[in-house]
Amino acid sequence: MPRPSKRSERKPRTDAQRNRGRILEVAKAAFTRSGADASLDEIAKQAGVGPGTLYRHFPKRDALIEAVYHTEVEKLAAAQRELSLNLPPIEALRAWMMLFVDYIAAKQIIASALHSVVGGPSRLYDSSRVQVRGAIDALVKAAMKSGDIRKDLEPFDLLRALIGVSNIATGPEWQESARRLVDILIKGSRPIK
Repeated sequence: MPRPSKRSERKPRTDAQRNRGRILEVAKAAFTRSGADASLDEIAKQAGVGPGTLYRHFPKRDALIEAVYHTEVEKLAAAQRELSLNLPPIEALRAWMMLFVDYIAAKQIIASALHSVVGGPSRLYDSSRVQVRGAIDALVKAAMKSGDIRKDLEPFDLLRALIGVSNIATGPEWQESARRLVDILIKGSRPIK
């Protein structure tokens, strides 16, 4: 069996990781403003890298769009772990649900860009569903174990309610409405006494 080359074993250089991160942040903002047709050369310029660096990280536009979306999902999953370590279970659940509202907003913002990806956004959403579901399940189980919420709660129902608010949104105020809904959902999830 052939051994992996030293090149494939090596971690990406720090500057390469930094460049990739800057490209993703700038791309998210560009896709928000201009949709899928945002200029890749302009993204590279605003990220402070050359076009070759951008294309080395993201050989196709679809790869960049997918990476922006996956980065948002990864941030959400990482937040669950961080919040669970630093907050009581019910507060971690509430804080994560507030972040989920921001995630929905980001998803809506880059939706037009996601629609341009081969296979459409549903393929991307399906792949992220596992991470999102794992995060909410872990948070709800911890809150159940601590006695902060009822044992009969279905974790994904909390997210369905927030997604529902975003789907009927008619203006920018939907996020504020969704944040109020988080508090209502948390209060309604408390054990009945």
